[in-house]
Amino acid sequence: MDPATLIGIILAFVVIVASNMMEGGDPMSLLLLPPMLLVFGATLAICFAGGTVADGKAAIGSLKRAFTAKAANSAELVPVIVKLAERARREGLLALEDELKNVDDPFLVKGMTMAIDGTDPDDVREILEAEVHAKKLHDKQAAKFFADAGAYAPTIGIVGTVMGLVHVLENLAQPEELGHLIAAAFLATLWGVCSANALWLPISARLKRLSDLETTRMELAIEGIAAIQAGSNSRIIAQKLTSLLPVAQQAHAEAA
Repeated sequence: MDPATLIGIILAFVVIVASNMMEGGDPMSLLLLPPMLLVFGATLAICFAGGTVADGKAAIGSLKRAFTAKAANSAELVPVIVKLAERARREGLLALEDELKNVDDPFLVKGMTMAIDGTDPDDVREILEAEVHAKKLHDKQAAKFFADAGAYAPTIGIVGTVMGLVHVLENLAQPEELGHLIAAAFLATLWGVCSANALWLPISARLKRLSDLETTRMELAIEGIAAIQAGSNSRIIAQKLTSLLPVAQQAHAEAA
């Protein structure tokens, strides 16, 4: 589990509440149900309206992934592929059937299984690249759902503030109520802007980043499988795969 998103969002709200308290505010005064219900409920409903039922279910399901998913590390895959390449050079592709039982990357196992079964290298690449493309589209839609929420939430907050100010104007004859009503009105804008920038947009960015890391790992696996099928030398494979890694991960792959 990579807790970056969870830590960042919690710290953001802690800083907001702490700043409010330093100015003499009461944190409980920010937790008013009507504006929060309006902002969060209407925002999610509008995002749901902008797609299909399947899109909405996938986006809500991706929330857990955004907070708890482990960031994919492509560098870990390089020594695994090199080991497979070394054995394939010595004993042939069929000898890798037993070796794949110790590999915990389903995408790599799927590709190598097709290679062992004698599938044409071009067909293997085409099938695996199609799977990468499908994953990118799926992840893009989930990230877009929360990016849209980040765009809608401030506007919904303004709607809530206008509604609150209407109530203020209805109670001008009761001056003692005006302060509370005005504060409640502006809470909608506060929650709209706050939820967009401290919750929805970070979740969207997190999903995009996870998708980038996972698809990069998958693309690295495709290149490794193609090299093994071509019978390339394991050292050449290691150098080629390492060159495809981000600079920060290259030293780790070389050491491995």
